[in-house]
Amino acid sequence: MESLEHATKRGANIVAEYLGGAVTCDAYHMTDPRKDGLGVSSCITMALQEAGVSPEEVNYVNAHATSTLAGDLAEINAMKKVFKNTSEMKMNGTKSMIGHALGAAGGLEAIATIKAINTGWLHPTINQCVLHRKPIPPISPIMLNLTMHFMSLWFSNFAELGV
Repeated sequence: MESLEHATKRGANIVAEYLGGAVTCDAYHMTDPRKDGLGVSSCITMALQEAGVSPEEVNYVNAHATSTLAGDLAEINAMKKVFKNTSEMKMNGTKSMIGHALGAAGGLEAIATIKAINTGWLHPTINQCVLHRKPIPPISPIMLNLTMHFMSLWFSNFAELGV
């Protein structure tokens, strides 16, 4: 990862551009996020504001997706709160395929997201199940978890990404 200016100067093949991000701590519980997803939705909103991107411009999310009951519920509620187009949005969870790589998770999932942006191909979210025995529309059947960090976005206008 390098600055756009530096990459352009050296003639690099630019495959994606990081526009912004955010980190929050909702201080709700030692291990569980709020069920209403307030901490998660706050983080997503802050990340979008820093990136200068509206929720309507987002059409793909590669989620944290650790498949924890508390985290999935909070994430689903946060996604429904922030994004009004969730039934149109594409989402997947890389951890379903490779497990949780802890400190390396962000980097590995950024690579998976960049490949999706550049190829238009999304890997599946395997081993999905339905939360609380019934799907929670409109984000179904993908189980999501953005508890700690907002991963990556695929925007409608790839020119803004420098791709």
